[in-house]
Amino acid sequence: MELLDIARTRKRHLWLLDKTLASLGHVLRPVTPAQATTYRDGGDGWTVLEVLCHLRDYDVIFQQRVELILAQANPALPAYDHEALARERAYNAQHLATVLADLQQHRRGFIALFEGLTEEQWARAGTHPERGRFTVMDGLIQAATHDCDHIEQIQKILAQAG
Repeated sequence: MELLDIARTRKRHLWLLDKTLASLGHVLRPVTPAQATTYRDGGDGWTVLEVLCHLRDYDVIFQQRVELILAQANPALPAYDHEALARERAYNAQHLATVLADLQQHRRGFIALFEGLTEEQWARAGTHPERGRFTVMDGLIQAATHDCDHIEQIQKILAQAG
């Protein structure tokens, strides 16, 4: 892939990271606290609030992975149990607006981190516990696609609410 194509792909994924925040804001604006904590994905899956907390926490995790890759030569990236985090952090007891605001605030810094990288930094990699070799570019793509997957999940949950 040519350098111009890579730069364009990066730019599009950075745009997507920003755009998904706007999409979340639009999707969640009419959601009541009861809707956010009651309806579940598939009946026994996560609630809207739990999905949003997961997005917020994994935004931090994705950034920490990128920072670790930038700081160390081929680091082993830590594994996380997203189900355990949901229980330990009592996701469904948190406040929807606060969680969304936290995600939005963190995301601005995460995007700025990516925007400030050099070509050499983009090429750095670590070892992901499930995926193996994992580059900084992989981190950007994973963060952007992760948002899309979970926005679709939130919409599916809210469709149950009518």
